[in-house]
Amino acid sequence: MSSRSAKISRQTAETSIELELNLDGSGQHSIQTGVGFLDHMLVLLAKHSFMDLTIDAKGDLEVDAHHTTEDVGICLGLAMKRALGEKVGIRRYGHMVLPMEETLVTSAIDFSGRPFVVFQAPMPSQKIGEFDSELVEDFWQAFAANAGCNLHILLHYGRNTHHIAEGIFKATARSIRIATEIDPRQSGVPSSKGVL
Repeated sequence: MSSRSAKISRQTAETSIELELNLDGSGQHSIQTGVGFLDHMLVLLAKHSFMDLTIDAKGDLEVDAHHTTEDVGICLGLAMKRALGEKVGIRRYGHMVLPMEETLVTSAIDFSGRPFVVFQAPMPSQKIGEFDSELVEDFWQAFAANAGCNLHILLHYGRNTHHIAEGIFKATARSIRIATEIDPRQSGVPSSKGVL
């Protein structure tokens, strides 16, 4: 089987990002975005998806963390799409119901080639430390649009905004891990159309 990995380099007036992804890794990571909470979430993403992930991002943090967060999501989505290629043999679908202390989150994903996000996870607090909590949704919107996947995130309940964000990243990481795994019973593309 060919290597399921990708490198993305993206330069804009607002950010400069170098990202490397290996879907068949072990969760190794080297992540530097300049945004502490985002780094924390991306480490969790790598560890729970078993992707090897290297990210070096420099953004206009003197403005805020929005451009950096969104553009890292864009690059991760592009890398995912490139690493999956024609998606031969993958499970395609993945879902996880994940508890995080008082919080319960469901994440479900379909690497269908058609981007769509349903994000039903209201954040009780506007900030997680210095991080704007609304950027959690912005990150996953950017990811899904560029990976070409359906992503549904549902917060069943939760009180602590940090726990809610962490639950979302962990649950989605686990969903990605399941969906991108090679299914030994799947000989071709997992679609009746023959293409995804």
